[in-house]
Amino acid sequence: MLSGFGKFLFRGNVVDLAVAVVIGAAFTSVITAFVKDILTPLIALVVGKPEFSRLFLIVGRTRFAYGDFLNAVFAFVAVAAVIYFLVIQPMNAINARLNPVTEAVPQTRECPYCLTAVPLLATRCGACTSELHAQA
Repeated sequence: MLSGFGKFLFRGNVVDLAVAVVIGAAFTSVITAFVKDILTPLIALVVGKPEFSRLFLIVGRTRFAYGDFLNAVFAFVAVAAVIYFLVIQPMNAINARLNPVTEAVPQTRECPYCLTAVPLLATRCGACTSELHAQA
């Protein structure tokens, strides 16, 4: 029973996934620090607020910390942009080179009488039994 669990844990996919999660968490913390320590102060400089991340709005007795929320949104967009431009785009380019798309050769044609799909080499339509000229 435990040997199966051990085999599962040390299978390649599980180890790869664990490494990806750890690297993803570290990467996210780097991007979050970039947003908090560099991007947010730049935006605060433009907006004119000294600490953008500490912006809040008080309605009644409730405090809405929209600066923190905007930091999280900026961090998410930054992580998504980096992943898209540094991982997805290059992988799509590599896949396009390795697996070029070829045009699909049609395997059927339409019966001119009933418009049913018929194999290219068929001499009769299977639906309406009309006689057809075979195409090569």
